[in-house]
Amino acid sequence: MNQTDTEKTIGWIGLGAMGWPMAGHLHAKGWLTAVWNRTVDKAEAFAEQHKGVSVAEDPADMAGQVDVIAICVSADDDLIGVIDALEDSLRRGQIVVDHSTVSPATARQLAERLAQKGVGFVDAPVTGGVEGAIKGNLAIMAGGNWDDFHAISTLFDAYARLHHHLGPSGAGQSAKAVNQLMVAGIAEAVCESLALMERLDLPREPMLELLSGGAAGNWFLDKRGRTMLADEFDVGFAPALLLKDLKICQALCDQADFTSGVLRQAIPDYQRLIDHGETGRDISALIRLKHPLEI
Repeated sequence: MNQTDTEKTIGWIGLGAMGWPMAGHLHAKGWLTAVWNRTVDKAEAFAEQHKGVSVAEDPADMAGQVDVIAICVSADDDLIGVIDALEDSLRRGQIVVDHSTVSPATARQLAERLAQKGVGFVDAPVTGGVEGAIKGNLAIMAGGNWDDFHAISTLFDAYARLHHHLGPSGAGQSAKAVNQLMVAGIAEAVCESLALMERLDLPREPMLELLSGGAAGNWFLDKRGRTMLADEFDVGFAPALLLKDLKICQALCDQADFTSGVLRQAIPDYQRLIDHGETGRDISALIRLKHPLEI
């Protein structure tokens, strides 16, 4: 961070699987002042493990302590609730950075609300998964006022390998929808291909090496291929969260008069996973719909 940035105090709201390591990277840089989480015990555990970080009593208390507030929660209603709790305590010149995945419309509405108070709002969803958050090599797609983005963009260096400003408020969330459409399409292709591989009784290890080493190689195959074939889905991205993201993408496609074959397949597939109790598991559990031993 430059000299101006180092004078900023930063607070973090939302200590889930992604938020905890991201906030931890800010602490390692010496940039984090306070945290808040809906589950107080989690915030207290974070503060105990990260010396010098205080636990805010509530979002309003945090707003009175810091210059920049970073948020990482699960869905639109969660984010709106946090902003509702913050709004009356925010002051002109503060910046709110949202790393959640929500609809572009929600991002635009919140940006307009906060602008009336002279508060900046940057929608900055991330991609790279829990592994990327832990390693500090996420990618950030940001929307909002350029000056607000520029004022806080170097804090992203604590937990991201790259970040880009893509346009006005909502642009970051639109970009995340495009990303999630591609994620879903790759997952469908990899799970179907590995299920067919099993059906044809091809040897797993040689096939995984060959597939990863050629034109079919991709992150999902590399990180999830072996675990899904072992019927292990404990680490990663919950199907319920991807389904939420894909419904956002579907709404954008409808607005753009764009037809997606991926969404036509993926949305019912992930709904079926959730209906069968896979809500807390990784999206690679999709292979259980494709494999001969279906759920």
